[in-house]
Amino acid sequence: MSTRALRTAASGMYAQQINIEVVSNNIANINTTGFKKNKADFQDLMYQEVNINPLSSATPGVEETSTAKIQIGNGVKPASSSKIFAQGDITPTQNQLDLAIQGEGFFQVKKSDGTFAYTRDGSFKINAEGKLVTTNGNVLEPGFIVNSDVQSIEIGKDGTVVAREVGGGSTTLGNIEMARFMNNGGLIALGDNLYGETTASGAPILGTPGEQGFGEIHQGFLEASNVDIVEEMIAMIAAQRAYEINSKTVKTVEEMMTMANNLKRA
Repeated sequence: MSTRALRTAASGMYAQQINIEVVSNNIANINTTGFKKNKADFQDLMYQEVNINPLSSATPGVEETSTAKIQIGNGVKPASSSKIFAQGDITPTQNQLDLAIQGEGFFQVKKSDGTFAYTRDGSFKINAEGKLVTTNGNVLEPGFIVNSDVQSIEIGKDGTVVAREVGGGSTTLGNIEMARFMNNGGLIALGDNLYGETTASGAPILGTPGEQGFGEIHQGFLEASNVDIVEEMIAMIAAQRAYEINSKTVKTVEEMMTMANNLKRA
C-alpha cells in the first residue's frame, strides 16, 4: 500500500515539474511578438478497487457488496500541452511594414524548403528581390514585388497593398490573404513564431482580411504576446505548492514505512 502512495506522489511531482516548465516558457516569451501561451493538461491514472471489508469475502454467510470496496487512484499523468489563441494587445510601432491581425487568422509564409507555415508575427521586411519576408527570410504568400522607385507602402485593413511612387503616382501591388483553421489548437508550434498544419487543425482556409470570419490587418502595429504575467505567477506559485505537498507525501510515507519496520513483538 505504501509503495502505491510513493508512486502516486512521484507522479504528482513529475506532473508539477511539467507544469512549471510550461509556465516558465510562457514567462520567457512575454515579449515575443504574436506569442500564444501554452497550457498543460493532465489526466488521472487508472483506479484500483481495494476490499475494505474486515471480513474476508470468502467467509461463508458474508455477502460482498459494492460498499465493501473503495477505489484508489494511481496518480496523474501529463496529457497534452495546448495553445491558447486569445488576442494579444495591439501595440503601435510606426513602421509601415509591421502588420497586426485584429481577430482570427494567420499570415501564410513559404519556408526555404518549399513548405507553408503560419504566423501571427507581422514584423515583415523587404528582401533584395523586393519580396515581403519575415525576420527569418520566410516569404509572405501570396506575395508581391516592391520596386526600387517605391517611396512608401499603404496596406488597408482588407489586405490591399498600394505603393506610393517617388513621382507621386500610386500602384496597387496586390492583396494580402489570410489563413484560418477549424481548430487552431490542433496546429503544431514549429518555433520562430511559426505554426504548422496537422490533421487535427484541418486544412487552411484562405480568404480576404475582414471578411468571412477573418480578422482585419492594421498597418504600423504589432500583436504582443497574450501572456498575462500575473496569471503566470499565480500558476507558478500553485504548481510550486503542489510539488511541495507531493514531496511531503513521499516523506510521510517513508516515515510510516520506517515505523512499520521498527515494530517488535511484545
